[in-house]
Amino acid sequence: MMQLKRWERLFAAVMVTLCFGLVAGAASADSREDIEAKSDRALDELRRYSPGVNSLLSKARGVLVFPDIVNMGFGVGGQYGEGALLVDGDPVAYYASSAGPAELPPGATRAAKVILFMTTDALVSFRNTVGWQVGLHGEVDLVQTAGGNVRLARAEHPVLALSFSDKGIIEGADLNGSTINRIAR
Repeated sequence: MMQLKRWERLFAAVMVTLCFGLVAGAASADSREDIEAKSDRALDELRRYSPGVNSLLSKARGVLVFPDIVNMGFGVGGQYGEGALLVDGDPVAYYASSAGPAELPPGATRAAKVILFMTTDALVSFRNTVGWQVGLHGEVDLVQTAGGNVRLARAEHPVLALSFSDKGIIEGADLNGSTINRIAR
């Protein structure tokens, strides 16, 4: 019985991903310039919420920024966002992220997520995987913050992630199942 429930969840996640891909393709997509400008603003906002994240950003081999995650309300719901992969601070590729539904903190109107590739191997593996999925293709550790400081669950962390809204860091945000694909821009 447990296997059936796991299969049902996987099927639902695949269907949501496919629907987002179809809708996103039909929707008006952001240009490279828009994605880059939004990503810069999102990183500035993240630094204000948690100044301790600066050390992680400077150590990361790659920083994937999804500055504007949109919640979709049709069917089972879900979320979609487009972002930029930054290497040495420069955009090198553009990606779309889709995932199941997520709740925003009370009063928040938008969300963003940042994925940090802390090793060259993790970055290369991500860039060489089509349909990279959090929890399947890469174990992602969530960064915890307290008073602007950063806490990590373990010393070795090839891939880290943070989620935040216009109200601050979203502690404990579950990114498992998020699927990320490269897009043309």
